[in-house]
Amino acid sequence: MFLFTIDRESKKSLTQQVYENIRNGILSKELSEGEKLSSTRQLAEQIGVSRNIAVEAYEQLVAEGYLEVRPSAGTYVSQGSSLPIVHTKVYAPFQEVEKKKNTCINFQSRNMAMDYFPRAKWGRLAKDICSEVPEDVFGYSGSEGTKELRTVLSRYLLRARGVRCHPEQIVITSGATQGLHLITELLSNRSDYIAVEDPVTDEMRTIFSYAGANILPIPIDEKGILPDQLPSDKKPSFVFVIPSHQAPLGVTLPIQRRIQLIEYTRKMDCYIVEDDYDSEFTYEGSPVHSIQGLDPERVIYVGTFSKILSPALRIGYVVLPTPLIERFRTLKWFTDRHTSTLEQLVLARFIEDGHFDRHVRRVKKVYRDRRAALVSCIQEHFPNANILGQAAGMHLVVEMPNVKFTEDLNNWLKKVGVLVYPVERYALNKGFHESKIVMGYGGLTEEKIRIGVARLKAGLESYKQKKYGSEKNG
Repeated sequence: MFLFTIDRESKKSLTQQVYENIRNGILSKELSEGEKLSSTRQLAEQIGVSRNIAVEAYEQLVAEGYLEVRPSAGTYVSQGSSLPIVHTKVYAPFQEVEKKKNTCINFQSRNMAMDYFPRAKWGRLAKDICSEVPEDVFGYSGSEGTKELRTVLSRYLLRARGVRCHPEQIVITSGATQGLHLITELLSNRSDYIAVEDPVTDEMRTIFSYAGANILPIPIDEKGILPDQLPSDKKPSFVFVIPSHQAPLGVTLPIQRRIQLIEYTRKMDCYIVEDDYDSEFTYEGSPVHSIQGLDPERVIYVGTFSKILSPALRIGYVVLPTPLIERFRTLKWFTDRHTSTLEQLVLARFIEDGHFDRHVRRVKKVYRDRRAALVSCIQEHFPNANILGQAAGMHLVVEMPNVKFTEDLNNWLKKVGVLVYPVERYALNKGFHESKIVMGYGGLTEEKIRIGVARLKAGLESYKQKKYGSEKNG
């Protein structure tokens, strides 16, 4: 006789408990194949439940094939319904652990002013869209994205970034990350290579490497990538650049080198992939237009709304030369069918009604003030430091002569409550940027910026004393 206990305080229903106990007994061979079970009336009496509960559990087990009913004979365990036990590691139930409040000042470049996301306006537009749109919007859509967003985006990109394209050339992606991955899948051959400016963010390198691409680092100087360092004996799958505000060094590529890049790709019959992730935030002069506007058939332009609105939105886009459109759409379809249609429509309305431009102007002022606070603090505490790439974006680079930002130093700074990011970490060819750090200010208040720079100074001084003392004692 197979007996088990019912827990009346459990969140599971009584029927579910009866079903699971019998099912587990069959799978574990406590109930043998061909064994006859108690009748529903007997089982109900034995475990203290109503007969209806036992009937429902039996019916579910019969429907799934665990039990079979033999006319005038009773209910039996079906043949082939048990499963040999495989011993696996047992994990303890997940428990929420109260986290200690993190008081470390984090100068990470990708952090942004999350508290400035236009929640109320976005929420109202989302409600309006859901109420107004026809039913077919709630079904599947094309992999290229909604016509509404692509049309609005083509107009915006021409006005703001000098990108020349038809809406049909735009494919909406789930962020720039997906766009860059699909471009690599589309163009890269495992026997070829991608020419990538060096240093470049580790996220970009990971995207290319994960897609199986070989990476050839091309050095950059204070003006950006050096086109004359690109190889002439074998063409790359594409040349990857971040020309408007290079990550991490923050430099802007001048027109002469942009033209050199285009001439190189024309000669080698390959493409430029232009990542334009935060160029809306320019503080000195007018934003530099895209390379794409110079040659739309040689440049693949990648953009995202993650750095402008919110990473949670997961909407990016790729502007493609005409010959690549259909193949790219097909890759996108097989990846995730299409990006969220409703969010695309909300974003299209957000841009079309002028809310996007107003949001950019608002947060641009916030970032300008935070940038000024960071520059001022650095100049106060580190008068000999060089500040690079401060004209745009949400981060700058600080070069400190006679300081090497090693892993040991970085760990020490973390202990004193400040996180900075050595440029050397992003370099493929090591040894050229040991005195430079990336300092993002987008996600920090002016007060936290002042505290963070003061901690950085104190940390560097205490580390120097520690190191000097240990060397002296040694």
